[in-house]
Amino acid sequence: MASPLLQLQQLAVSYKVGRRTLDALRDVDLSIDAGQTYGLVGESGSGKSTLALAAMRYLPANGFIRSGSIMFGDKDLAKLSPEEMRARWGRQIGFVPQNPATALNPSVRVGDQIREALRLYSRDESDVMEILKQMRIADPARVARQYPHQLSGGMQQRMLISMALSGNPHLLVLDEPTTALDVTTEAAILDLLRGAQQMLNTAMLYVTHNLGVVATLTDRVAVLYAGELAEDAPTKELFRQPLHPYTRGLLDSVPRLGQRKDVNRLRGIVGQIPALGETIDACVFAPRCPLAIEICWQKRPTLDAPTPDRTVRCHRWPEIMAGDISPSRAVEKSSQVTKQAANQVLQVDGLQVAYKMPGGTLQAVRGVDVQATSGRTLGVVGESGSGKSSLARAVIGLVEPSEGKIDLLGIQLPKRLTRRNRVVLSHLQMVFQNPEEALNPHLTVGESLSRPLITLRGVKPADAKAQVGELLAAVRLPADYADRLPSQLSGGEKQRVAIARAFASQPELLLADEPVSALDVSVQAAILNLLADLQIEHQTSMLFIAHDIAVVGYLADEIAVMYLGQIMQTSPAETIFDAPYHPYTEALLSSVPPPDPFVKQERIRLEGELPSAVNPPNGCPFHTRCPRFLGDICVEQKPPWRETEDGKRIFCHIPLEDLLRDQTDVLQFEGAKKS
Repeated sequence: MASPLLQLQQLAVSYKVGRRTLDALRDVDLSIDAGQTYGLVGESGSGKSTLALAAMRYLPANGFIRSGSIMFGDKDLAKLSPEEMRARWGRQIGFVPQNPATALNPSVRVGDQIREALRLYSRDESDVMEILKQMRIADPARVARQYPHQLSGGMQQRMLISMALSGNPHLLVLDEPTTALDVTTEAAILDLLRGAQQMLNTAMLYVTHNLGVVATLTDRVAVLYAGELAEDAPTKELFRQPLHPYTRGLLDSVPRLGQRKDVNRLRGIVGQIPALGETIDACVFAPRCPLAIEICWQKRPTLDAPTPDRTVRCHRWPEIMAGDISPSRAVEKSSQVTKQAANQVLQVDGLQVAYKMPGGTLQAVRGVDVQATSGRTLGVVGESGSGKSSLARAVIGLVEPSEGKIDLLGIQLPKRLTRRNRVVLSHLQMVFQNPEEALNPHLTVGESLSRPLITLRGVKPADAKAQVGELLAAVRLPADYADRLPSQLSGGEKQRVAIARAFASQPELLLADEPVSALDVSVQAAILNLLADLQIEHQTSMLFIAHDIAVVGYLADEIAVMYLGQIMQTSPAETIFDAPYHPYTEALLSSVPPPDPFVKQERIRLEGELPSAVNPPNGCPFHTRCPRFLGDICVEQKPPWRETEDGKRIFCHIPLEDLLRDQTDVLQFEGAKKS
């Protein structure tokens, strides 16, 4: 057998923080072959990024390799000097970071940046156009002349990938390269990586918390927990039967396509990952493990090989493998309440939102009509730039609509936030994507939660303290968190506090704009369950925005699909995954990487970029990218709304019977049944 391209042996990595030495990785073994795609998963703090940076000897200044080796071919990278490593970066090892906006030089045109990379790798600088074509850039000459800020996030990421591949590296390390991208852009990036790998036989180490990407892209998966390798297996074997309870917990935290909040809750993982540097002589996962027994608290498990091609660090893997025990928690049914008459909470008619731009007027929202009723969730999905956030910000009052009206509880709202009184503000609250920006860093949690109680509900300051404790309990946080500052909380804890603050005024409508997209899957599961519980308890209406259709499908009761500022389809959540679809919905669904390697998709890839909202297309706004384009009628005429018997409304020229004839269910299950 050929030797591995990269082999980590007993690798241990530590960081110097003040006078302390904190261990980040302990005794990690990993082996990557040429042309292989290796997924690296685990919660934040598990050591994924540390391992990726250590593998390419690119640790920050306070990080160092304490012991072990990093064999790259016949060389131990751990023993090479910085000068010797510089000769290998780019030419032999490429790197694609998570945020392309900070990795690209904002003052240099992208073509010149690629040209500089080619010069560095002793390649012909005239290859810029050829490389851009390989990245499937429609107008490479125009894109080469642009600056990074003139490109979308997906285009910026393509530029980084093209530069990383310019040196024809043997190994490409990717650290969450698609986390901030919508599903169609993510699908295009993954297709590019597959194509580049086949062409160059490049191995990839892919760091991510997106188990859908892992299931569809990788050959093997390594699961890290608290700096240790918990499990390592071929992808299909790991998804078919994970042998470590932590792996099972990660898989159970992800909503499957078609899974619904009113049928089963997400199981998730209780507790938190140990702090960096925390010394545990037993099993590090024991405090959170549903199968922990006495030996787990007394002895650290060894890394065993249940089969020749997989390893696991768990005392109880033989029982799990034999089927005698299961690390999955008992399925918990969602809370049920007696159905009440659904009252109309939100009515949006003919909403338009426009922004003045140097090149004209950007029409972010164009004539949108949506409704939300008490105790139910309207999910809104679509690509970046489709107008989802502008819709939410117009409803909350952060941007002023140019046309249309917004009714809350039957009362028309003033367009400007400054003209809305405290009663309106108390009934209308919002949870943002980034809790860092939503919480005042100088206020304690208790002070942040007291403010809406006092200002919006008129609670006396002396009584607010007790209610703060009740709010913290509602979001499953201890009462003593009231004395903590936001900097003392994890990302998931901050988002729980932001949700508690939103519910403090007992709102009738909660707007949630990508509230879980930046969270680990285990934290995401807890937040989704929490939102479902609070909605049932308070009968709150919710407008939930996300680009993850599985998440929206899990939490929402109705789903609206937006494209270029307009609604393309509305549907009951339980039928959104069944044909017929609007062609745009069909493309979105076919782009979602399902967290199951046994699910096959009818793949439909959209060509070209989202048209400019400054000059949107006439007729059907989707006609410039539609894979089912009919011709002049799509260009010249506005489509009609077509309704199905099961409650779908589709904005399309294609008759429903033709859609049903030509479309199949996008998801096809092989070797495993839909859960």
